[in-house]
Amino acid sequence: MADSPVVRFEDVSLHFGSTPALDHISFEMSAGETRIVFGAAGSGKTTLLKTAMGLIRPDSGRVLLFGQDITDLREQDLFDIRSRVGILFQEGGLFDSLTIEENVAYPLLNQQVFKAEIAHRNGTENRSVADRVRESLSFVKLGQTLEKFPSELSGGMRRRVGIARALVTAPALLLYDSPTAGLDPITANTIIALILKQREERNTATILVTHRYLDGHLFANFRYNPSSGTLERASRIAGESGRVSTKFFVMKEGRLIFEGSEAELEASSDPYVRKFLRHGSS
Repeated sequence: MADSPVVRFEDVSLHFGSTPALDHISFEMSAGETRIVFGAAGSGKTTLLKTAMGLIRPDSGRVLLFGQDITDLREQDLFDIRSRVGILFQEGGLFDSLTIEENVAYPLLNQQVFKAEIAHRNGTENRSVADRVRESLSFVKLGQTLEKFPSELSGGMRRRVGIARALVTAPALLLYDSPTAGLDPITANTIIALILKQREERNTATILVTHRYLDGHLFANFRYNPSSGTLERASRIAGESGRVSTKFFVMKEGRLIFEGSEAELEASSDPYVRKFLRHGSS
């Protein structure tokens, strides 16, 4: 039996004034699946991510997370379900005044389960948070940066800290908003390798907004090999098993104008869609 959807949009529309931000969007995805989202500035990509975790409410349609309709939930009722979603904002979104350890710990300290425990201040719970933070930073190979501040790290390192913070709660759904923007190619590929590592090791559902065609190509064709610590081309059998499923979205003026595989994307004759292929992306 197929897995139940991690996230589902049912005919979702949203307007900012008279401007459509999302226009009758429908899709669903299950654990281990990936959606790569392309689109010009203002096409609705970031709005899609924010709506997926209930930060913005649609004007019409329904959004379901882990089978629960979150469309009309009150903010306090969204808290627990949001703890199962990790997000990496553009530029990493770190707090400049907090250390790296405090930045990564922030989602844990704001989970309801941890709020109750930490109120007791008996030390055991604090170590539990600290252990998770160290594990998450070790995952992105930055375990030595606990006491540093974001300003002391390079752009690529800050982005990796952002990934550590996104995954520290072991979320079932991860949302990435332009994780490779502004990075040199080598650093950008390192970031994608880390995101792929997360998908492979924890079978997370992933929505990745990007302007780089190569990001999507790597997701569709490669997987992380824990033995070598490198990316390797996925076999046809692995691709057909259903465990790794990558689809491409192209958004325009709030509409989802393309949804399909990489081969279907490359075969498209639509001039707007073709802008996001190899020759049209950095």
